[in-house]
Amino acid sequence: MSNKHILKWALIIGIIVVLNLFFHFATRLVYKQPRWGNFCQTKQVNIAPQKKEECVEAGGSWNEGVAEKPEISPTGEVFPRPASVSKYCDVNYTCQQKFETANNLYRRNVFVILVVLGLLSVIAGFVFSASEVISLGLSYGGVLSFIIASIQYWSGMDDYLRVIILGLALAVLIWLGYKKFRE
Repeated sequence: MSNKHILKWALIIGIIVVLNLFFHFATRLVYKQPRWGNFCQTKQVNIAPQKKEECVEAGGSWNEGVAEKPEISPTGEVFPRPASVSKYCDVNYTCQQKFETANNLYRRNVFVILVVLGLLSVIAGFVFSASEVISLGLSYGGVLSFIIASIQYWSGMDDYLRVIILGLALAVLIWLGYKKFRE
């Protein structure tokens, strides 16, 4: 393997990595991620409500339950026995729900942005086909953007959005392959 070949692949890998870092930081610069502290107050001293009504009024979620602690006899028999009755207020319930809603919307939008940027990179790779290094770097960088977008949001994505976005991306990729490589 010649030095020129090694340097060519080093440049291709560099374009792939820097392109995706650029996508990531440009997106973060323009589109701010929701912060938990903007939805839920952080206090130095927290005193949780001790009554169900106070908890719900404060936007919390009241939880009651009996924790069982099994008792084992000398003969090995197991007897369930209530260990404690637990009543508590999750004071961050409502604000946590609002934060999760905003964060899921953010993650969905970043997914769409990364898929679009990846698709544009693949298209640009075909436009710059005169330079093999630039073409491969942009094309593989676009594909990596698809992978990163999917990994970041796949678990939270609705099935309809998966099918629509990936179907559109697949259609464009097939169209590009047909236009460029038909013989």
